[in-house]
Amino acid sequence: LCRGMQTSKTENRRKAEPFCWLSVAKPKTSSEIVNEARDALRTVRTQRPFTPTDEQRKLFGSRSSRCPQNRPASVFSLHSSSFDLDESRPLSGVRLSPLGHKPILITSAKVEDTSVFLPKPPADVTEVGKVSSAQKGLFRTTSLGDLFSAKVVPLDQNEEKLDFEEPTMVMNNLDRSNNCLAEQKLYTSFHDESRQLIFNEHVSRSGSGDSVKETPGKVSLQLQGESDQMKEPCKKSSQPRSSHWKGRVTGLKDETRINEWEEEDVFWHLKILPILRELEKKDNIENLCLACTKLHQALNEGNMLGKRFKRRNMLLKTLYKLVDIDSDPLCLKLAKIILAIKVDGRNLLSVCKLAFKICRNKKNDLIVQNDTLLDYLLDVLRNEDLQKNNEALVYCMGAIKFMSGNAVLLNEMVNKGAVEMFLQLMKQINNIKEHDTYFSSLGHLLVQLTATLRTLADFPPARCQLSCSGAVFELCVALEQRGGDKDVCTCIVRILSKLSSYSDFCAALADCSRCYILFLALLNKHQKQQDLVIRIIFILGNLTAKNNKAREQFFKEKESINTLTSLFQTYYELDLNTQRCYHDRKGKGKKHLKHPSEAEDVLIKLIRVLANLSIHPSVGAALAAAHPVVGLLVTVLEYKSVDDCEELVINAVTTINNLSYYQVTNSAVQDKQLHIAEKLLKLLMSDNMDAVVEAVRVFGNLSQHHEIRDFIMQKKIYKFMIALLDSKKRDVCFSACGVLLNLTVDKNKRAFLMEEGGVGKLVDCLQDFGPADWQLSCLICKTLWNYSDSITSTASCFGGDTNTLLLLLTSLLDEEVELDCSLDRDIMDCQRLYWEREFKPVGEKLLDRIQSHHSFLSAEPVTPF
Repeated sequence: LCRGMQTSKTENRRKAEPFCWLSVAKPKTSSEIVNEARDALRTVRTQRPFTPTDEQRKLFGSRSSRCPQNRPASVFSLHSSSFDLDESRPLSGVRLSPLGHKPILITSAKVEDTSVFLPKPPADVTEVGKVSSAQKGLFRTTSLGDLFSAKVVPLDQNEEKLDFEEPTMVMNNLDRSNNCLAEQKLYTSFHDESRQLIFNEHVSRSGSGDSVKETPGKVSLQLQGESDQMKEPCKKSSQPRSSHWKGRVTGLKDETRINEWEEEDVFWHLKILPILRELEKKDNIENLCLACTKLHQALNEGNMLGKRFKRRNMLLKTLYKLVDIDSDPLCLKLAKIILAIKVDGRNLLSVCKLAFKICRNKKNDLIVQNDTLLDYLLDVLRNEDLQKNNEALVYCMGAIKFMSGNAVLLNEMVNKGAVEMFLQLMKQINNIKEHDTYFSSLGHLLVQLTATLRTLADFPPARCQLSCSGAVFELCVALEQRGGDKDVCTCIVRILSKLSSYSDFCAALADCSRCYILFLALLNKHQKQQDLVIRIIFILGNLTAKNNKAREQFFKEKESINTLTSLFQTYYELDLNTQRCYHDRKGKGKKHLKHPSEAEDVLIKLIRVLANLSIHPSVGAALAAAHPVVGLLVTVLEYKSVDDCEELVINAVTTINNLSYYQVTNSAVQDKQLHIAEKLLKLLMSDNMDAVVEAVRVFGNLSQHHEIRDFIMQKKIYKFMIALLDSKKRDVCFSACGVLLNLTVDKNKRAFLMEEGGVGKLVDCLQDFGPADWQLSCLICKTLWNYSDSITSTASCFGGDTNTLLLLLTSLLDEEVELDCSLDRDIMDCQRLYWEREFKPVGEKLLDRIQSHHSFLSAEPVTPF
């Protein structure tokens, strides 16, 4: 406790304890949390690093470390020629069985409008080979569905028709085709499973081949395997019975498929082609947009969206040509339809670029918000191959990144499960190892992905999902794999700096043991990259703010403190050079910048980490003995004034206060205590009250040493402490009273308390705060106890404040004393506990001492408390 309190041997042994230690040992209770601001060791708070928003929307920000030649471009030209107009692969999604025999080509020029051609054997094998070779591509790309939209015409007819077929003609053709099939059944056995329908269709395109006009051509129908049966109609089949049933089922399936194609064919001519005609007119933008909306609805109604749509290529060619029209609303409609049709390859890349181009313009946010483009972009991310289409995914993710800047679209993303989808995409990227061919190119995609997650981290619903979905692990894996990619690292640490400000995510990150190694490795690798360094330091400050395990774990990592001191030295020198240049340009009389410089900001966050680490008993004791650490902290007080950078100076003083708490052998703080006291004296003279209070707290710990108490008396600092008792602020009075308590340990220094009116001010503080602050009340009683150690009479010791003090102590020691009713029940219970264990023992002894030396005959009446 204090030297003057000699009521027991135990108390004598505690006489040299610092003022902030508890006088009675007890288990840790919630009262310590309630009074955290009063503790001798305190964590330091700071603001999250500021991230300026790029004025222009780009794939990579203005500070990107990527070479422009080695990254996808944000600005590009996009025309119809950017799309692949010749895409012509089978789109039915059905793998056809190989033909049992070679197709039979019919060369007759006879016109048969009402029936199909009967099978004829080829006259010459060589001639058949020539024809087959010439029409090889046609056989590959033509589907059965085209059969029912074409007219049966003579094979030698060369005239081409360029107009669309009228719906009535289509129906006639369908009827005739059905008649052909019915007639053919007369010649074909259903038990022949090799029955195949063979046809030829010559399709002509006008001009360049991009016009949406079909030219019905030459069609021949024949059932494969029919020829042999016609020759030998009485020959029995050698196939087993089960094969007959198989053939029957296959035939039913084929018939069902044909019916579907018939329906699609009718729908195409009735609903789709009229809209395509409107689009080909290239009328005004409004009409084109309306036509695109109708087209999308019609395609959806006819179940023609997706890769199963048979006439997709014809439709796409029409849409691609409209891209040349410079209109973002129209391009938005086009992009949505093209994505719905599910293109791939070069066309997928081009349409993703188109979406990116639309979203890049902030003025388009409203039209994008009112459309469903986001759904189709998310579908691309969900279904497309990561390695095959990585460049297309970069632009797709870039467009989504721009959308995340809109509050409505951001909320829509979260509701559609985008957060989980993004994390799954990151997991896929993390599975690609460094030696893989696509590793480098996928880094571009990861930049867009993490930039989007950074925006989502500010949105509460998304933040909750990130905290509960294992995001910590994937982010740390990406950070470890991409340690050499500054852009990726910067985006990830920006995410972590935002999320680590929240206790739930911070706890999850602290449990990831490898994160400390990763952060230290990045700090050593990118030591001069301020935007990266400052965020990592901020994260470490959050991790060590309330987690004792995190403090210990980080401290035990190899070279952890050396890394921090190296960073400290680097940015101190940088700030010193900046400050010199500033003074050379502006003159010493000029006021410093209002906001901290980049170097100052790093030092602020770095000192915060040291202050938080020092809360841990063993770590704090080790840091107190670390001369490089203490030396750098003192250096801050030497070269920087509180007017230059308030937060930096106050953080340095707070850290020194924490380290001065530890009384260890070879303490660097004790070695420099007089030098520190001189620097703190300047702070006491400043107009910054926060800096004054921090300086007083350090004096509270340092004044445990005789040299500092002499320094305080010599420099008359005690007068300043007594004056602070009038501040009417609890924390200020508490810190000042602590210094006065330590000064009263020396008998030859106690008289100053009466000379400067200190006793009266202490009694006033007791009366002002009383039951509202039992810690402060206890500290005042301890100070008065030390002061009155050699008391002969209350009049000579306490003067005119004796009766007031007696009444105050009597009231405060009453078992029914009223506590602060504004506090909740738990805090009131803590206050009651503190009253019983701390205040009551000291107050009773002080009251007993005063009463034993007080003459009530000479006492003046006072107003009861």
